[in-house]
Amino acid sequence: MSTVPEAGTRPRVVVADDDPLVLEGIVSMLTGSGYEVVGRGADAESLLAAVRAARPDVVVADIRMPPTHTAEGAEVARTIRAEFPGTGVLLLSAHVDVQTTIDFLDGGERIGYLLKNRIARGEDLVDALRRIAEGDAVIDPVLVKELLAQQRRSDPLDGLSAREREVLALVAEGRSNSGIAQRLWVTEGAVEKHVRSIMNKLRLPATTDDHRRVLAVLLYLDSR
Repeated sequence: MSTVPEAGTRPRVVVADDDPLVLEGIVSMLTGSGYEVVGRGADAESLLAAVRAARPDVVVADIRMPPTHTAEGAEVARTIRAEFPGTGVLLLSAHVDVQTTIDFLDGGERIGYLLKNRIARGEDLVDALRRIAEGDAVIDPVLVKELLAQQRRSDPLDGLSAREREVLALVAEGRSNSGIAQRLWVTEGAVEKHVRSIMNKLRLPATTDDHRRVLAVLLYLDSR
């Protein structure tokens, strides 16, 4: 069940999609869930103009828009994030594009990626926007599966140093950074540096929660 924002605190949203039916469908779902749609766009240029004019709390945009229908949505999303760091961005796609999406998700918090069939139910879209507003990164489960499948084609741990493998093994045991530091007789800052390096080498997107530690553990266990 989705949570409807309280009166007077309605999140402000800009929506962009070059398909008018999809655009109106998203607008209808968001409006019906208590969001205020303050701008619309059909391509990267009109999306950016709407964001600059309305300064929304969050943007919902198709990852593929005119003129080339490749990754315009992701590209303009990076521009939006650079100009308005506090604005959340949720990208939608009809297809899984692992590399483009991972590059986008490397941008940190308040971002997300969902397949369009995931938002057929308004609850999923509203839940994703709520989590993004809270500072999370939302990743479609299909992308997670594809990422793991891609990593399995070669040993994902090949690029890790001996120390990083040791740290990852302790992460797999469920130890916190503090616990790992005590076990290895190093500072917690050193462990944090190793963990960041591990995540970067495994190409796991940066988020504010712990789910990428879980992904790292899955990759570790799968490679054993």
